[in-house]
This record gives sequence, C-alpha cells and structure tokens, in this order.
Amino acid sequence: MEFIGRAREQAKLIEQFSSPAQNATLIYGRRRVGKSELILHTMRQAQAAGTRTIYYECRQTTAENNASSLSEVIGGAFDMPPLAFANIEAALRFVLERALSEKIVLAIDEYPYLRDVVKGMDSILQALLDEYRDRSQLSLVLCGSYVEVMKSLLEQDNPLYGRVDLKINLQPMDYLESSQFYPERPCADKVRLYSVFGGIPYYNRLIERDRSVRENLINLVLQPDARLEDEVPAYLLSEVSKISNAHEVFLALADGQTRYKDILSQSHISSGATLVNVLNKLIEMQLVARRAPINDPMNKKRTSYVICDGLTRFYYRYVFRYLSQRSVLDPGTFYDRYVNDDFEQQFVPHAFEEVCKQYLVRQNRAGNIEPPFDLIGAYSYDDPATRTNGEFDVVTRDLLGYAFYEAKFRSTPVTQRMIDEEIGQVQQTGLACHRYGFFSRSGFETLPDGRTELIGLEEMYE
Repeated sequence: MEFIGRAREQAKLIEQFSSPAQNATLIYGRRRVGKSELILHTMRQAQAAGTRTIYYECRQTTAENNASSLSEVIGGAFDMPPLAFANIEAALRFVLERALSEKIVLAIDEYPYLRDVVKGMDSILQALLDEYRDRSQLSLVLCGSYVEVMKSLLEQDNPLYGRVDLKINLQPMDYLESSQFYPERPCADKVRLYSVFGGIPYYNRLIERDRSVRENLINLVLQPDARLEDEVPAYLLSEVSKISNAHEVFLALADGQTRYKDILSQSHISSGATLVNVLNKLIEMQLVARRAPINDPMNKKRTSYVICDGLTRFYYRYVFRYLSQRSVLDPGTFYDRYVNDDFEQQFVPHAFEEVCKQYLVRQNRAGNIEPPFDLIGAYSYDDPATRTNGEFDVVTRDLLGYAFYEAKFRSTPVTQRMIDEEIGQVQQTGLACHRYGFFSRSGFETLPDGRTELIGLEEMYE
C-alpha cells in the first residue's frame, strides 16, 4: 500500500532513528489520523538501513498478558525462541541491554492501555531511560490516541518530564495532501471529498476510484451497515461520558449555531457549566474548534465554535438528524431528497472556505505572498446602518494591514460586477484592505488588476 504525505514528520523520525544516542519520541493525535502507519512506514525505512526495529501495540488486557505479548514480539525481533519475561520492566530492560551494542527502534503503540494496567508505568520508563541514557542507542517511541493522557506525559509533575526529545502532535492532512488519495478526480470533486473525509488517511483509503462522490457517500456512510456508518458515535462513546450532551452540541453546530449563547439556547443541555465542559472535551478530541476574530481575539461574545471534522459534520447534518427517514428510504432516494441540494449549496461551500485558508497558508509558508501575513481567520465588524454585526470568513493581516478573500464554490464564473459588489460591501463596514482576493470553482469573467487577485480551483491543486 502506497504511503502518502507526512514528509516533515518522516524526516523528524528518521533523524531520531539514525542518531547513535538514546532518544524518546512522543506521538499523539486523534484516532484514525495515521499515527501507527507513520511509525510503521518510518520503521521500515530504518530497518532497510540496517536498524533493528520492534513494534508493539498494547492491549486492553492485564499487565501479565501485555508482558507475555511483548516478550513474544521481542523474541521474534531477535530471531530467538519464545522469551518469557516476568513483567514489562524486565522486557524493556532486555531491549535496553541489547541497545548497548546496536541501534534499536522500539515503538510502543497505544501506550495509555499499558499505563492503565501497569502500576507506575511512567516511573518505570523514567528510571530505565535515566539508567541507560549515556550508554544506550535505543530510540523509544510512545504513541497514543488519548490526547489528554499523552499530553500529561509532558507535564512537569510527570516522571517522564524532560525525557522526551521529540513531540509530534499529528494533525489531519490538509486539502492538498489529502487529494493525493484521489489524484484522478476533477478538482471540484476533490473539494467535495475533502469536505466529508477531510485529512484522515483511514477514511480516504476507503474512497473507491470508480465510484462518483454521491456513490462513495452512499456506500461509505449512508447505506445500512456502511463502513463509516458508526464511526462518529463509536469515537464519541469511547471518550465522552454523557453522549446525549455531545449529540445536542453537534446538532446545534451542524445547524449553523456557532456562538455559545445560541448553542446553549438551541440545545437541551442543563447548564452553561455543562456546555463548557462538553465543548472543552470535543475540542480536546479535535472534533470542534474554538475560533476568535483576528481583530478582536479577546471578545468572548464574538468567539465561535465550529465542527472541524468533516465526517462528524456530515453525520450530524444528514445522518443523525434524519435517522427516521433514512431507516425507511432507499439510500439513493434518501441522498437525493435530504442530502444532495444542501450538500452542494451549503456543506461543500462552507468547506471550500477552509480549503482556501489552507491554500493561503501554504503559499505564505512558501514565501509566495508579499508581505507575508501573520494572522488568518475571520474578521468581525459592526454595521451601524443595520445595527447588526457580522464576520468576513477569510481575512489575513500583514505589515500593510488587512487582505480580504472571498470563496465562491459556484457552477458559474465570478464576474466583475460580483467582485465590485463584494468590495463595496467590505468597504461599507469600514474595513480598509490593501488587497482583495477571490477564489472561484468555475473561473472568472474578468481579469485581475492591481487591486484584486483571482485564484482558480485548478491553480489551488497544482
């Protein structure tokens, strides 16, 4: 299976695995983001270069069972008969002793499972790493999906504090890396697929090349017993104690309610304190993001919350909301009646704004935007004429001031009249910009000038 993306993370791991010194790496991130595949792929490269590698995935069983399983893996790595270590500490000590004379990479995946069943596991590791630090050539990798637990290993009161040489918080891929999973698709379909499956490698590998976007969504999410039908609720059940509160929050967010007071009033959550706890948990799980306008970051009243995971947003906007209708309709009929129009007119255009932000960040990091911006996000404004407030979704700030961008996922080209109207609306709010940019799915019926930048969809995927 071809490994896609993650060049920066691979380079960091290879540097660790190539070092003759002992080192420790911490890798964490949400489930399905590709942590294990990254480790295994990079370990295969190290193995091809002559380094001995050991990969062990911890189990939700007893300490004794994990010790026995790890012993078996270690025996296999050294081409030895089955080994029988008394406990985890003895097994790890054996590896460290061997690492005195050769470079070894040891990856312990799903480390929180082991931590739960082995008393003082962090202290055991700390003592071993300290004992062998100046003599061993071991590269230790600890990996886990429980982000809160993994982050706690870096805190000052944890025994492993100061022992981690490299930390990788693995994030979903961006739109361009994700498109490598379906390179033959038209660019508009790439946006559609990214809007649902995002930058999660596991989801993207399930996309079938010979099926349309509609067919893939039906096959993977909407039809009974689809591969990803229970993906979202299963992930929530594994980490959220009261699932009904999470359902309420997601339904409000999927319906476009982004402000705290609106989420609280629309949901049936009992109190503000409970809502805060639920939101914080979903943010920690990397399913929800808290966003503040770049021109008023400390104003809590203008802070918004959005679902930042495409599959979760799709599930609550269409599947969870219409469970009854879905249960009695053919999947194709359900899609055409309850998904298709809203998906094209609301869901994908909303995701296209995020794609445009990612494009701008890529260009900025590559040195292609002058002057480079230091902030990107929404810009909040008050309209005295209508006594309302609103937001521009894609605005950047640089040394010269602000640049405004508009994303149009329309089936027809953007015209000069549309551009003039957009710029006029921006100027009426008092936002003075030195640059105006327009993204268009279907091209333009005008030419760029010194004031405007026109960016077509094909250019974004070059």
